[in-house]
Amino acid sequence: MRVGLVCPYSLTIPGGVQGQVMGLARSLRRMGVEARVLAPCDGPPPDESVTPLGNSLPTAANGSIAPLAPDPPAQLRTIRVLRDEQFDVIHIHEPLAPGPTNTAAVMKSAPLLGTFHRAGHSTAYQYLRPIVQAVANRLDHRCAVSEDARRLAQEQLGGQYELVFNGVELEAPSAEPIETSQPTIFFVGRHEPRKGLGILIDALQHLPPEVRLWVGGDGPETEALKAQPGNDHRVEWLGRISDAEKQARLQGADVFCAPSLFGESFGVVLLEAMAARTPIVASDLDAYAIVARPGRDALLSEPGDAAALAVTLKRVLYDPDTAGALVESGLDRAQQFSMDKLASRYIEIYADLAARRPVRAPKRQSSPTKAES
Repeated sequence: MRVGLVCPYSLTIPGGVQGQVMGLARSLRRMGVEARVLAPCDGPPPDESVTPLGNSLPTAANGSIAPLAPDPPAQLRTIRVLRDEQFDVIHIHEPLAPGPTNTAAVMKSAPLLGTFHRAGHSTAYQYLRPIVQAVANRLDHRCAVSEDARRLAQEQLGGQYELVFNGVELEAPSAEPIETSQPTIFFVGRHEPRKGLGILIDALQHLPPEVRLWVGGDGPETEALKAQPGNDHRVEWLGRISDAEKQARLQGADVFCAPSLFGESFGVVLLEAMAARTPIVASDLDAYAIVARPGRDALLSEPGDAAALAVTLKRVLYDPDTAGALVESGLDRAQQFSMDKLASRYIEIYADLAARRPVRAPKRQSSPTKAES
């Protein structure tokens, strides 16, 4: 079976959807599916399975800046590739995003599966509803990666959505941990308001002086955030880091912190930390609670409360029993969100779509819930 995975975001810029698409493609190929990824690339494609569709343009979306490719040359490349490749199924991630995914939906050169990642609010869904509904109606099957993502899509677009889960590559090669001699917190993500990095930096001021903070990523708030702690020597600004370095720092840090304030659809990075055997402190958001069971797989703190976040971080940093219990439970939880399990369900859907028959219900529950024990 030949499947085309279409991603709207540049694969050379780190992001949650990009990571899911590439990880899913790797799992699919291991299972015998000929999977090819079509996406913008601002530089060399990450591997030989990727067909680059051109450079991206920074575009405001969901409280962030998304690296999309809505320009006509990218759409012409998309049309040409889809015609030449003759895929059995086309799997579109974020089908309504401007650019290649939208073009692939309109063109419909093969049966279409759409996976919706966005949660929270969408101006496009709200104000361009007739247009986006018309595009969504071209999909043969719809999936959503979380209850929040499904709720947004159903409220704005109508239709039925199968709830799947994002996956983590448990089989990914482990990196040599970057060791640290002092208690160390690790943050990685885009430096923008919704990620809550400013709250974490404030929380650092409430922690003992030996605590260190690794900050990965960059973004529009980087310079302002650097000035926030008065050039505190305890903060190490890493800039944009590779997946290998992220893995190495996850394994070397004493705690991973995700202090997001809003706009999260699914906590993939929490799964990555669990798989790396790193205890987690995160904001108490629905998108995180469905991944990390509160008090078992992670300690969750009130979003935006720096003092409360500091108390929670201190508990994990200085209580080995708490940290150890989180690691043990988190590793078990990550197994439930294996990328190979996700790929297996998608293969079932692909087979039904390629055969032009209705998609059958999953043979197993495909999305663990936060209430699951």
